[in-house]
Amino acid sequence: MHHSRLCEIVIDCRAGDLDAAGAFWSAALGRPVNLQESGDPQLYRLLEGRPGELRVEVQKVEHESRVHLDIETDDIPAEVKRLETLGAKVHQELPRWVVMQAPTGQRFCVVNAQSADFPHNANRWD
Repeated sequence: MHHSRLCEIVIDCRAGDLDAAGAFWSAALGRPVNLQESGDPQLYRLLEGRPGELRVEVQKVEHESRVHLDIETDDIPAEVKRLETLGAKVHQELPRWVVMQAPTGQRFCVVNAQSADFPHNANRWD
């Protein structure tokens, strides 16, 4: 048995100036940049939302710009296996998360639980 839920929208930006990308998305979404919670300052800008809202993060990337979803779980291998049975494929395994591709072509990540209230409102899979 494990739990999982959608936890984050990540705006992947192939941009030389991560601060400018963060400032744009901050203004566009009405969410201030929170540098203290952003993680690696060379790669991420967290856009702070209200309690209970999905996290939104701007990420500096080398691939084309796009948006992807993160699914948080308390058991990455079990969640990857569950998603593979639905038709998803592993695109890349990294030390702390797995990049997957949906049957329809979209990429998304399976990550360790990140929300303070996890597994509240998460799906339970047996």
